[in-house]
Amino acid sequence: MRVDFTKMHGLGNDFVVLDTRAQPLPGPLSRQIAAALAHRHTGIGCDQLIVLEPSDIADFAMRIFNADGGEVEACGNATRAVGLLAGGAARIATAAGILETQASAGGISVDMGEPRFDWDAIPLAYAMDTLSMPVGWENLENPAAVNVGNPHAVFFVPDCDAVDLERLGPLIEHDPLFPARVNVNVATVTDRRHIRLRVWERGVGLTLACGTGACATAIAAMRRKLVEREVEVALPGGTLTISWGADNRITMTGPATTSFRGSFEWADYA
Repeated sequence: MRVDFTKMHGLGNDFVVLDTRAQPLPGPLSRQIAAALAHRHTGIGCDQLIVLEPSDIADFAMRIFNADGGEVEACGNATRAVGLLAGGAARIATAAGILETQASAGGISVDMGEPRFDWDAIPLAYAMDTLSMPVGWENLENPAAVNVGNPHAVFFVPDCDAVDLERLGPLIEHDPLFPARVNVNVATVTDRRHIRLRVWERGVGLTLACGTGACATAIAAMRRKLVEREVEVALPGGTLTISWGADNRITMTGPATTSFRGSFEWADYA
């Protein structure tokens, strides 16, 4: 049986979207099938596989599988992408809660909800101050930890481009301090309204853009009084605008694009 898909991206963070509302999958989606579809040489290729499903509490539900096949709670760029598919305005049920999208001049805006800072909400293996954690890995020290639907460690450095993130990222991601693993962000604040950011994404690796990483980094910078309550976060794939409202909710705005549509034979991956 052939299965239709839509290939999309947000600032180069790319997705394969399967809409099971119109076309139920022929069988259960395992970790192995998700990883096979995401493989860039032998599959369709993507950072995340996105599965849309019916929902009783929102317009639809979204499940998110990283390139290694592991299911995760949230993906900001993917939320913008499926918001685009929905025509701009949508209420989307995720494992991190209901997210709402709106069309805007900057592309698609997403209400990403409220950040969490308690050590056991990140989660960490033991209690510590999440604003400036007393830990380090070589020259990356004293990160902030933020959960914005998934866990992030944020390091502020003089030059994020000079960090060997491809080597240090997996060491930090898999450190026992992070029982659910962690996304690793290295950021440079250039002024009160601008941040440069690179992200090692849990289960994916180096990525051109990470929406939740941009949110977590902006919030960490705001908590440390380094920036204003609305900032532009420049990633290798482009720029996102992040604001943290007086109601404690995060809004992320940026572009999303449909690349192409196609289909595949389920039996080739099952």
